[in-house]
Amino acid sequence: MFRGAHSIQLDAKGRIAMPALYRKKLLDEYNGELVITKHLVDQCLVLYPLPRWEELENTLAGLSSTNQKHRAIKRILLGNASDVQLKNERIMIPSILREMVGLQKQIFLVGDGKSFQIWDKDQWNAQMEEDQTLLIESTDSEQLPDLPF
Repeated sequence: MFRGAHSIQLDAKGRIAMPALYRKKLLDEYNGELVITKHLVDQCLVLYPLPRWEELENTLAGLSSTNQKHRAIKRILLGNASDVQLKNERIMIPSILREMVGLQKQIFLVGDGKSFQIWDKDQWNAQMEEDQTLLIESTDSEQLPDLPF
């Protein structure tokens, strides 16, 4: 399970150093094999361990090729997917993906359970404010999960 938000520098070559907390697991359990793609709706990237990505690919393969929304989902997720390898404690983020979501020098790597989200710092901060406002203003308790706090 991947969790937590980590502030990381993007180097001039488009690489990020994976936090030590995750390196061993990614190397031992997944041989450092990862897939990165555009998030379906948010202005960020998603980094998957290869087995988790393959599960998602199998689900996507079952989507209808005649349904317009299904085709859009496949284009966004599959069309932007790139294989990346954890090497020397770093991963390379393809330039086309960096540009697509506006990654600058300071980014946030955010654990999302079975994957990671990769955000530009300013976009992450704006998203956190938007999320807080959304939850504070929410009046429909049916849409909010019952969490054991």
